[in-house]
Amino acid sequence: MSLGLYTHFPWCVSKCPYCDFNSHPLVSKIDEEGYVSRLIEEFNSLTDSAEKSINTIYLGGGTPSLFSAKALARFLQSVDCQTVSEITMEANPGTLEHEPFESYLDAGITRISIGVQSFDPEQLKILGRAHNSDDASTAVESALKTGFDGVNLDLMFGLPDQTLDEAMDDLQRAISFGTDHLSWYQLTIEPRTEFHRRPPNLVSDDLRADMSDTGRQLLEENGYSQYEVSAFGRDGSRCRHNVNYWRFGDYIGVGAGAHGKTSLGNKIIRTMNPRQPRLYLSGSPTEMVEVSPSELPVEFMMNALRLTEGVETSLFSRTTGLPYEVISDTVDRLVSWELMQPDRLQATDRGYSQLNTVVGQFLS
Repeated sequence: MSLGLYTHFPWCVSKCPYCDFNSHPLVSKIDEEGYVSRLIEEFNSLTDSAEKSINTIYLGGGTPSLFSAKALARFLQSVDCQTVSEITMEANPGTLEHEPFESYLDAGITRISIGVQSFDPEQLKILGRAHNSDDASTAVESALKTGFDGVNLDLMFGLPDQTLDEAMDDLQRAISFGTDHLSWYQLTIEPRTEFHRRPPNLVSDDLRADMSDTGRQLLEENGYSQYEVSAFGRDGSRCRHNVNYWRFGDYIGVGAGAHGKTSLGNKIIRTMNPRQPRLYLSGSPTEMVEVSPSELPVEFMMNALRLTEGVETSLFSRTTGLPYEVISDTVDRLVSWELMQPDRLQATDRGYSQLNTVVGQFLS
């Protein structure tokens, strides 16, 4: 089984109004040495008794690229990377939000994910982004020249007052760079965000559906294959770390607010670190919760069915420890409704278009 390592860096230049991730605006210089030392300490405590090797590493945030390449290299050097096939780092395009990309490549990063979100100057202001359109273009072009194994570009649609033509212009500009991977996803209003407290003027559900359908067609025409709800790759490119999540694999989470998932015998344990950096740095305990057997079917399906190809039927029992019979009646019912395929845990095209309804059938 694959094992991922997720590492959270919780600081940003500023807090975007749509963001519900664990991110905190910078109010003073980051204590890089202290935070990386804590990451290493936590990682070592979690892997002392681990029998599995790390296969993928993901540096997320927040804005990991606010950390120096030297600090990130120090953390990566504490991990046995012999079996690691991918090391992704999220980066923002702003000139104050990253070092030259060559330094991150030298530190061991193999894949970069750039949070562009939009190339439209007005939308960037509404979204509270610290970069402008030129910064975004420069960052993507620079990352491509640097020689990473993969470059991902994050882009949103369904933005406030956005028209279909504007959304497609944004997407076409993203496509024009020729990155091997695009994450193209819909803006949603999440609790605990500024947009939730003061909602912007969102476009209609019908228009968002048109954007989604038209955009997928445009991506396909330009050589991108959809392999997950919001993930598109060229020439077989995929984010291996995220695929492990969707295949219900295990992963270690280190850093403030980081989550993890560990299989212990027939038990599945979810872990969550304190969200506040000061609490994490002080050594506050990690919360550990066992996922009840009644919750496992919907948790598994919520992940596996996001993949356009679904997963093999046997994966359910291998990863949950539950017999397939626990879900077989529900699967048969969804197959009869032509929402799932008969010989694989995979949504049909119709089922994929109403995924929340399909997944909801597995609620106990």
